[in-house]
Amino acid sequence: MDESEIEAIRQRRIAEMQRQQQQSGQAEEQAKQRDLQKQNILRQLLTVDARERLANVRMAYPDLAESVEYQLIQLAQSGRLKGQINDSMLRDILRQMTPQQREIKIERK
Repeated sequence: MDESEIEAIRQRRIAEMQRQQQQSGQAEEQAKQRDLQKQNILRQLLTVDARERLANVRMAYPDLAESVEYQLIQLAQSGRLKGQINDSMLRDILRQMTPQQREIKIERK
C-alpha cells in the first residue's frame, strides 16, 4: 500500500465517523422533541397534583409511569378523556395498572 491509498482509507473512515455522529445527534434531537411533546400533552391532561404523583411514580417505577403516560396520551388523542385528570383519578388508574400482589402463606409441619 502506498501513502495515497492509506490516506484515502483514513479519509473514508473520518467521513464515516462524522456521518455516524450526525445520525446519532439527529436521533437524540428527535428523542428530545418527542419527550417535549409528551410533556406538553401531559401538562394539559394532568392537574399539578397528578403530575407530581406521576413524577414520584416515575422515580420508583419508570416502566409503570411510561405505560401510564402512553395510555393517557392515547386516550386523549382518541377523544375519550374529558377534562383534566386529577390526583384521585390518577391513583385509580395506577391501582388498575399495577398487578395485584399474591399473598403467600408458608405452612410448616
